[in-house]
Amino acid sequence: MDRPITAGQLKEKSLFQDSDGSAAPAKTVCHNCSKLKIFLGALAFSFFAKGFSGSYMKSMSSQIERRFEISSSIVGIIDGSFEIGNLMVMVLVSYLGPRVHRPKIIAVGCLIMSVGAFLSVMPQFLMGRYNYERITVSVDNSSTSVSACSPGSEGPPATDATETLSTVINAGCEKTTNSYLWLFVLVGNLLRGIGEAPIMPLGVSYIDDFSKEENSAFYIGLVRSSGMFGPTLGFLLGSFCASLWVDVGVVDIDAISINPKDTRWVGAWWLGLLICGAVNFIASLPFWFLPYSLPKEGQNENLKISHLSVQGDPCKIDPPAQPQLKFSEAVKDFLPALRKLFGNPIFVVFIFLTILQYNSLVGIITYETKFMEQQFNVSVAKAIFLIGVILLPVTILGMFLGGFLIKKFKLHITEMAKFACITFVVAYLLNLLYFTCSCEVLQVAGLTAPYAGMKHLSSSKHTYTASCNAECSCKVDQWDPVCGDNGITYMTACFAGCKSSSGAGRNMVFHNCSCVEGQGLGLGNSSAVLGQCQRESCTKAFPYFLALQTACAFILALGGTPTYMIMFRSVSPDLKSFAVGIETLGGRVLGGLPAPIYFGALIDETCLKWGTKSCGGSGSCRVYDTKEFRNVYLGLIAGLRAGCCLLYIVLSILIMKRFKPDGKEKTDIKNAERPTSKEPETAYKREILPGSRTSEESEETYM
Repeated sequence: MDRPITAGQLKEKSLFQDSDGSAAPAKTVCHNCSKLKIFLGALAFSFFAKGFSGSYMKSMSSQIERRFEISSSIVGIIDGSFEIGNLMVMVLVSYLGPRVHRPKIIAVGCLIMSVGAFLSVMPQFLMGRYNYERITVSVDNSSTSVSACSPGSEGPPATDATETLSTVINAGCEKTTNSYLWLFVLVGNLLRGIGEAPIMPLGVSYIDDFSKEENSAFYIGLVRSSGMFGPTLGFLLGSFCASLWVDVGVVDIDAISINPKDTRWVGAWWLGLLICGAVNFIASLPFWFLPYSLPKEGQNENLKISHLSVQGDPCKIDPPAQPQLKFSEAVKDFLPALRKLFGNPIFVVFIFLTILQYNSLVGIITYETKFMEQQFNVSVAKAIFLIGVILLPVTILGMFLGGFLIKKFKLHITEMAKFACITFVVAYLLNLLYFTCSCEVLQVAGLTAPYAGMKHLSSSKHTYTASCNAECSCKVDQWDPVCGDNGITYMTACFAGCKSSSGAGRNMVFHNCSCVEGQGLGLGNSSAVLGQCQRESCTKAFPYFLALQTACAFILALGGTPTYMIMFRSVSPDLKSFAVGIETLGGRVLGGLPAPIYFGALIDETCLKWGTKSCGGSGSCRVYDTKEFRNVYLGLIAGLRAGCCLLYIVLSILIMKRFKPDGKEKTDIKNAERPTSKEPETAYKREILPGSRTSEESEETYM
């Protein structure tokens, strides 16, 4: 029998089904589980998924550089393709956000991210096995090699640094399209950028529209901090994959003569991308079943069942009416909305602040593992692991605590600005202490250290040969380093003047090395082992650097959520989604896109020895001038953050001038934020979603 349904009976029904079991976009709650909470959980997992895949790609930058034998600047271009993808759709998605089905758009974005991850894996299956750069020595029946230093054994002799890389192509070596397969990774990263674009602006604005004002900051902080577990696990996965050989399961690992600390080591970069693609696909599933809009959190229960039908199916509820989007109206309103945003001086300063922060943050995330490897003599896998288990959890704690403090003490926008400014200035002062964590340059004979009998290196060119290896006919374009008993690294056993060797694989030891004997060890069986010499003082300084970096990360994260909420409290409600899109767009395009490129290009300038591809041509860098690397890398970060400090101070002053001490905004600014005469009041109201705040209701929030 058809009869009305009460609120109590309605709450007993399934959240997503009507009486016949079919899906119904019901605007109800199921006991303590509301659709808003489901959306919060789904959005948190999507933040996890995008952070998981994004951090994994960042952690694999060194592996990709070595696998494709490309420079750091090319790696920066690959990394920047993600930001290009964001640029292509960010403004459109964020502006049309309140007018489209936001959960379904987020679902499509997660699917596109999944496709991008799977596409990036393709080169692994198109390229052959990875053959790292090494010299060849023959072994006789007694398991002792012939002389690594023998006239004519390794081609024409090396002269000096002005000698160009050998252009002689080995027999049977032909140029292939393998050199350009990194474009698959670039396009895959581009798709990831397109797919990620709607998640932040649409998800955050959806929460802010349908949650209580006092809960909005806490929810956003909770979602963002929950999403930080993605980068943590992404870096842990990156650490695991970086410790595996790239062709794991295909080649005999015992036959490999290098270890993960070697600059020629390439980890299984492709393996984690398969997992990232699967996680992004799973993240898209919940959003397909969420409604266009939700009832306002805390709304009276009677309002939630106002769409119930008196006749017919007692459990059927009318779905919310979706506004008809007219493209012409959207385009017509775009420029006025843009002028309204950039007419707000607080928002303009906030955008410039975001751009500088993006530049420093993206530069750190992209090249921090390389910096740790070169500066403190740790493997890339260990550096990635430490970032995942120490730095990111501390950042999560800081972000969560920042959101909690806003909710606990009900901080007004002026108090949030002061808090954010103080925390950033303190973190910047600690950041300057990074320069005290110095480390000596790797001593490489002919590059950074002289051979025996030479007082110093020429400032204009490197002297690769000396009297001890003049007859060895060593090739300057090879890099298979050995560490002598004297603590000096030689580019190959040939440059060390080694006459014999024993053992095989990574256990090979070279003997009777004439250049090692000449370094004060006297005559005798001076030997050298495979790999670069360790720098003990660098390893000892690393814990202090890590502790300092942890403190800076926590303080910066503590002020991160208050800084982000300043934007929401300084723009009108109907422009929140658009403001988030503009903020993200500015940061991505002017920060995330150029930062990896110019960071990488400047880091390339500190390279002392470039590798050589098997078919000729320059590969990735083998040895950096660690002192210059440190000055360039830390100097860029310090300069960018100095600009952030100034903008934080300006932002705080503007906010304190605009808002009264009692939390109310001055009248002239308030009037400037209201709809202009060119925007009819009816049109303005049409943009507000059901359940979202109007200007009058949220006046204390943004005014």
